[in-house]
Amino acid sequence: MVWAPGMARAARRIATAAALGGGGLTALGATAYGLLIAEGLLARRAIGTPHGLDGPHADGLYGDSEGEPLNLAMLGDSTSVGLGMADPAKTPAVLLANGLAAVAERPVRLVVAGKSGAPSADLAEQVDVALAIRPDVAVIFVGANDIITQTPPATAVRHLAKAVRRLREAGAEVIVGTCPDLGTVRPIAQPLRWVTQRWSRQLAAAQTVAVVDAGGRTVAFADVLGPEFATNPTEMFGPDRFHPSDRGYAQAAYAVLPSVCAALGLWPEPRPARGEALQPIYLAAATAAEEPGTEVTATRVDGRATGLYGKWASLFRRRLGEPVEDT
Repeated sequence: MVWAPGMARAARRIATAAALGGGGLTALGATAYGLLIAEGLLARRAIGTPHGLDGPHADGLYGDSEGEPLNLAMLGDSTSVGLGMADPAKTPAVLLANGLAAVAERPVRLVVAGKSGAPSADLAEQVDVALAIRPDVAVIFVGANDIITQTPPATAVRHLAKAVRRLREAGAEVIVGTCPDLGTVRPIAQPLRWVTQRWSRQLAAAQTVAVVDAGGRTVAFADVLGPEFATNPTEMFGPDRFHPSDRGYAQAAYAVLPSVCAALGLWPEPRPARGEALQPIYLAAATAAEEPGTEVTATRVDGRATGLYGKWASLFRRRLGEPVEDT
């Protein structure tokens, strides 16, 4: 994992700048910004127009079981609302609601507060909407628009951390799908593809540090949409060649579902495989940014939350489609 040490340092710098309240420098600097602008204009010409300006209305009650509903709030950007889908059942929020209802054997009340095009700065308003239902769990997909809008990483991370803390203070479990690897988007050419890949993963690592510090869990999207997207772009991307297709959205939802269930105590935590388990938070964040589907959450070692190199974190690579073993 060549980038891990460097990304751990980048995550530390970004998280420190966010904690101090400054915007901080960008992960790559002004030169990269100029490259993003120039190459981005070319990429935008190659990207078509998605279906509509937002996803289909998906708020409602899901599941066939009886009992007191669990309240699920979905926040974030176009990925959270399923932009491009006409059928609500194919959006990540509804896939999560139905999956959670099946595991919990309880109905799930869903509210989608996310908005297409939303950067992390828009999360404050979305949290206001989510808190109205007193969520048991909140899922956030965010980060791509912070890169597209050239938001300083420390600023983006600070807004995300505030959102997670507000939700946690209200009693909600919080799971964040970190910034996806925009280097997988076909219309983006080199060298912009390499720049966006590096920047995406640095932001994802910094998001992980901030979210875990605020009491949430993260699931690394990294290139969870990558290998299959690169192999089958016509199937995994939608008509605009930027947003996922229904299969792509399903992949994102099912990457997060195990962590949602574990956070609510519905599934036991998995046993770590070799090379997993406990790591200092900055290294865990950098490792997760390279490994799609990896969950990071805070933990303790010998009763201590922090060690010589910062907070301790548990890191698990959940295998989609495989049963979670009893501990």
